[in-house]
Amino acid sequence: MSNDTTVIETTPSFGQESGWKGVVTDWAADKQTFSVPWGKAMMWIFLLSDTFIFSCFLVSYMKVRMATTIDWPNPSEVFGLTVFGVEVPLLLIAIMTFVLISSSGTMAMAVNMGYRKDKKKTVALMLATAFFGATFVGMQAFEWTKLIEDGVRPWANPFGAPQFGSAFFMITGFHGLHVSAGVIYLLVVANRVRNGFYDKKGNYDMVEISGLYWHFVDLVWVFIFAFFYLW
Repeated sequence: MSNDTTVIETTPSFGQESGWKGVVTDWAADKQTFSVPWGKAMMWIFLLSDTFIFSCFLVSYMKVRMATTIDWPNPSEVFGLTVFGVEVPLLLIAIMTFVLISSSGTMAMAVNMGYRKDKKKTVALMLATAFFGATFVGMQAFEWTKLIEDGVRPWANPFGAPQFGSAFFMITGFHGLHVSAGVIYLLVVANRVRNGFYDKKGNYDMVEISGLYWHFVDLVWVFIFAFFYLW
């Protein structure tokens, strides 16, 4: 009688490794880790780093404003517009905020349609979001032009404290750069949805990932609006 025992070695299938080996395998496959798609995880890491940058800008702005001995300009006067002979404070800023917040609504609906794999509605809603974003950037360019004509510079400001100009152009400019990049990003993703690129992949995860970026940009504007225009 033979007592030999045959040992059968099995190799874990893809994604079945345990511990750190499984983590490394998933990341190396450019697929997912801890049940989170790789692209979404990278977007969250990017947004976290961007949060630190914007936080530094806003905290520095508050420090400069509280430390300066020169009167800080009144935002209601600096950013007011004359409509039919009547001075309306923060009119343009209110419209810009409404446009950007509205874009969050269209982006959320685009993500919802992406879950349903409704290609036409997803594309239409993403294009609407990009249009709102481009409109916001256009109004911001008008705002910059108006202030420059009034004599505001990064190193000088006829309305009061000279730090006002540098803080304004740095913070709003950096945010405007994010919105501009987001518009291009949305157009690229919308085009890929339209031509069926994500149908081949079997999911519309990139629509949700682009939505994360866009909602972040909108959220940052809420803080800029509160700290810079209302304070």
